[in-house]
Amino acid sequence: MKWSYHLATIKGTEVRIHATFALLLAFVAWQATRMGGLWHDALEAVALVCALFFCVLLHEFGHVFAARRYGIHTPDITLLPIGGIARLERMPRRPSEELFVALCGPLVNVVIAILIAVGLGLPFSFDPHMEMSNVTEFWRTLMTWNMMMVVFNMVPAFPMDGGRVLRALLAMIIGDYAKATRAAAVIGQGLAVLVVMAMAVMGVFQPMLMLIAFFVFFAAGQEAAMVTQQEQTSDLKVRDAMLTEFHTLAPNAVLREVVDLLISGSQHDFPLLDEHGNLLGLVSRNRLIAALTEHGPGYPAQLVVERCESVLEPRNAIKMWARLASAAALVFIPQTIYACRYIK
Repeated sequence: MKWSYHLATIKGTEVRIHATFALLLAFVAWQATRMGGLWHDALEAVALVCALFFCVLLHEFGHVFAARRYGIHTPDITLLPIGGIARLERMPRRPSEELFVALCGPLVNVVIAILIAVGLGLPFSFDPHMEMSNVTEFWRTLMTWNMMMVVFNMVPAFPMDGGRVLRALLAMIIGDYAKATRAAAVIGQGLAVLVVMAMAVMGVFQPMLMLIAFFVFFAAGQEAAMVTQQEQTSDLKVRDAMLTEFHTLAPNAVLREVVDLLISGSQHDFPLLDEHGNLLGLVSRNRLIAALTEHGPGYPAQLVVERCESVLEPRNAIKMWARLASAAALVFIPQTIYACRYIK
């Protein structure tokens, strides 16, 4: 993720922090002093936020280690002002596995809250106000926020853990992963609409709650679209979507030749091959136009080629693309594959 920086690598998972996290700490310190606090109050507030996000990190590692049990690796975790994002290679498709992975994150927060309560002899209570005057209050507030994280994460709507728990349970009942996803998405979207309607009826406007409701509504729709696309493309191969009639360029080709090919057909990207037929890269339409303007039609095409790091074979499953593309991109799969990868 752009503007994120490496903190550490733990058990093969890189931990990164986004640059905007510094803005959050600055805002928290400013709020503490703005309310009449002194510099140590600002430090106390910043320390609480850092401790809270350490708990968020432990929450994400709960998902990471649970997923690793099923052979699912997690390349990295990124801490953002809105929380943490664990980038799993894939979501488990067995309902029991997804249920376990989804629950292990909130379970970590439950354990943290219990350890704090037992260690300091504190009663469980919900009091999220950051009014601390000693060490005990600091830990009490941290315990409260961990409990609130559990409640928030268990809301049955994507992308929260509760939405994945709901999908897993529905999949166990329905027996169809795609149908369970669509049902869970509808339930999540319904909850988001109810929240907005409740605010309108009560005449209460909470910007943050409104933002969360819209986020949940669109995230649920995207989750359903992604799973639907995976189902539709699960049996397809690259050969089913690839362009079979296209022109290639010789290593000594010039831009004038590429222009002629571009005008004569609908092809926009041209593989440049060496004398042995090996791929050197692609000459794209955009690079072609820019090079023509700067160098003219006699310029060697090899000097404007875009390198391709990966190659897809016709027998490769196309479902890997479905995980990365949106549902709307399904219409453009042939062009997408051709533009981004050279197909032998």
